[in-house]
Parts: sequence; C-alpha cells; structure tokens
Amino acid sequence: MAPGQQVDDAAVLRQRLAEAEAVIGRENHLAEQYFRELLDAVPVMVWISGTDAMCTFFNRTWLDFRGRRPEEEMGNGWTEGLHPDDRDLCLETYLKAFSARQPFRVQYRLQKANGDYAWVEVNGTPRARNGNFVGFMGTAIDVSERRRRSFTPDDHSVRLVFSLTERERQVLVLIADGKSTKEAATTLGISYKTADSHRSRILEKLGVHETASMVRYAIRAGLIEP
Repeated sequence: MAPGQQVDDAAVLRQRLAEAEAVIGRENHLAEQYFRELLDAVPVMVWISGTDAMCTFFNRTWLDFRGRRPEEEMGNGWTEGLHPDDRDLCLETYLKAFSARQPFRVQYRLQKANGDYAWVEVNGTPRARNGNFVGFMGTAIDVSERRRRSFTPDDHSVRLVFSLTERERQVLVLIADGKSTKEAATTLGISYKTADSHRSRILEKLGVHETASMVRYAIRAGLIEP
C-alpha cells in the first residue's frame, strides 16, 4: 500500500470514528432527556447532581413542593430552603457521601412553597455511566406527618437540646442514630478528640452519664425518630 493511500485511509477512519462518537453522543442525550421526562411524571421528589456535586435536575414534584423555578434550585440554589438549624448537618452529610461515593440517608427541614418547613427524608446514591462516576441521584419524601404521629416533643427536652451548640447537636444526632464517636468525627470531618470533647459536653449539659440517655433526649426533642 502506498504511503499516500495509508494517510487517506487513516483520515477516513478518524472521520468515521468522529461520526460514530457524534451518533453515540446524540443517542445518550436523547436517552437522558427521555429519562428526565419520566422522572417529571413520578409523584416522588427527585434530584440529580453532576460530578462537581452541584445539582443539575429537580423533577416537577420537587419544584411544586418548593414553589420555585428550575433555575432557582439548580447548582446550590436549593440550599436556600434549608432550615438554619439543619443546614450544616445536611450539607456535611451530603458532601462526605459524595466525596466517598457512598449512598446516604438524612432527614432535615426544607421550606415549602407556602413558606412553612417540612421534614423530608432524603436518600442519595452514586450514578455511573459506562463505568464512570457521573454524580448522584436521590429522592426526597415528606415525613412530617409520620414524625408528628410517632411522638410529641417534650418541651423540657427541646429546651435542653437546643441549649447545645449547633456542632454539639450534630454530634448528638449522629451518635443517637447509632454512629460511634469515631464515625461521627469522620462524618463531620473533625478529629476524634474534638468529637469526644463535644460528646462529654453534651452529657454534662443534659445532666446524664451514658449514651442511652443521650439518645432518649434526642428522641424526646424530635431530633431523630423513635
């Protein structure tokens, strides 16, 4: 085969590969568009984030719940609806799971279209395409009624728990949810010594001496489910 013909054949091959990639790209785009149209039709709140942890999609159920336009929620716009007391725990839980590419579950208060806050339970899981990590996808359900039916917060417990600092409440929630002090430290991105110090102060402020009593206060104050 003459050198000139080899060059021509290589050019033709590159062109065909480029055309094939373009076709695959269009097909992937159409598939993703169809997938998102399906998600718009489901009655559960759904969100999707990209490889930078920024949210790229919220389905119609989520947007109706929030009373916001897609462009207002995209990126980190959705965090404007977080209750101030839940913001740090929510974001730290999400970002830690995102960094580790591990599923997560968290409950927090999210502002509704009417301005009230509702308790939502959010589950998230990593997404992959052709073996490559492409972000997270998750659901959110309103669990406010379930929480109200399960218990009535005790006023004394609420006052004591909310006398704690925000970080102490975060440690309390994690330990009450079954995590060890070491696991709580890892989740919050702090040292074990710092987490253990927070735990000691929680015990002191609540006037108790063991983890079981801490958990009871967290339940009675409504921080976690019974």
